[in-house]
Amino acid sequence: MDLSQLREAMASKSYDRIADICDDLMLQIASSRGVEFLEEWPCAVHLLGHIYVNDLNSARFLWKSLPPGVKERNPEIMAVWKIGQCLWTRDRAGVYGAIRDFRWSPEILDFVMAFSGKRTLIYQQRMFQLLLSAYSTITTADTAQFMGMSEEAAVDYAVRHGWALDPVTGMLTVRRESMVSKQKVDPSKLQRLTEFVFHLEH
Repeated sequence: MDLSQLREAMASKSYDRIADICDDLMLQIASSRGVEFLEEWPCAVHLLGHIYVNDLNSARFLWKSLPPGVKERNPEIMAVWKIGQCLWTRDRAGVYGAIRDFRWSPEILDFVMAFSGKRTLIYQQRMFQLLLSAYSTITTADTAQFMGMSEEAAVDYAVRHGWALDPVTGMLTVRRESMVSKQKVDPSKLQRLTEFVFHLEH
């Protein structure tokens, strides 16, 4: 089984190409060998490839197509699927827990960390914009919870983006850029923030 193209993509950290490469290789190999090759197929990498590009439908299809024995004999596949499940249910905390709580093999560790960094950055940027729209002051603890960071990291992030910290009260004062301050708060953003808070509390 020639996986050189996949290995090259992994080595060059071209993670957004992994799913397509694996899909093509899988079709080629399956046409000549049937499903027996799945015992040695890099299922965890293939599954994470779909998750990395946020193609959760393809990830679910791949997961369902894998024989139960293949899944049971490879805990790493199960660990990757747990990430996918958390994404599907929008359980952001669960995503990071699934990444943190498994001891990844050297072959996939960099890929998992790249995915984690990508998701974290996207999530933090979106959440920061929601907080910017919805609050004028907010506690450091709440900021940390919303941002999925430690309090120290959340304060550092907020201060670097122009917010002011009152060390006595532990409150952050939201500072908006002049253009942002003239805009009305988008009700849909407030609704999403409310839903997120509800999810955290239940």
